[in-house]
Amino acid sequence: MEDKSIIELYFSRDENAISESQKKYGSFCHAIAWNLLESHEDSEECVNDTMLAAWNAIPPTRPNSLRAFLGGITRKLALMVFRKRTAKKRNFGIMQSLDELFEIVPSSQNVEKAIEMHELSKIIDHWLDSLAQKDRVLFVRRYWFGDAVSDLANKAGMSSNQLSQKLFALRKQLKTFLEKEGVAI
Repeated sequence: MEDKSIIELYFSRDENAISESQKKYGSFCHAIAWNLLESHEDSEECVNDTMLAAWNAIPPTRPNSLRAFLGGITRKLALMVFRKRTAKKRNFGIMQSLDELFEIVPSSQNVEKAIEMHELSKIIDHWLDSLAQKDRVLFVRRYWFGDAVSDLANKAGMSSNQLSQKLFALRKQLKTFLEKEGVAI
């Protein structure tokens, strides 16, 4: 079923919207949650919570991309579960990828003073659009989906060291771009 049709089901408050969303994007959402949580049970719960959140948000929200909308909800929910679970201990894998990215992206307090988060998002989207497709995919898979460097390296046909160097170079490019756009780092 097409996304527009699924969204219309939400607007008509037809519960088939949830089953159609689950059918079309359930495995996609599960993969996002799995990359952050590495637990099938927690991932399934996030996917179920995503479908409920979508039901509660649509209407009035009318997403341009249902896939991105559901993926964003799943990621937020998975990060909440992750933070709760790791409040006393740190999960090295995802924390390492977030720490790498946070070296470049300013803290939310600094961003709120200098530029709204919405504007920062537009700037980063603009930077991502300027990248070659392969680099954009690598960056998003690592820092949005939380894919492990070793898994990404295998998929990209490079060594983990080569990929780490590539990601370092991309983060450096992003930092330069953000500074050029006037974002305080």
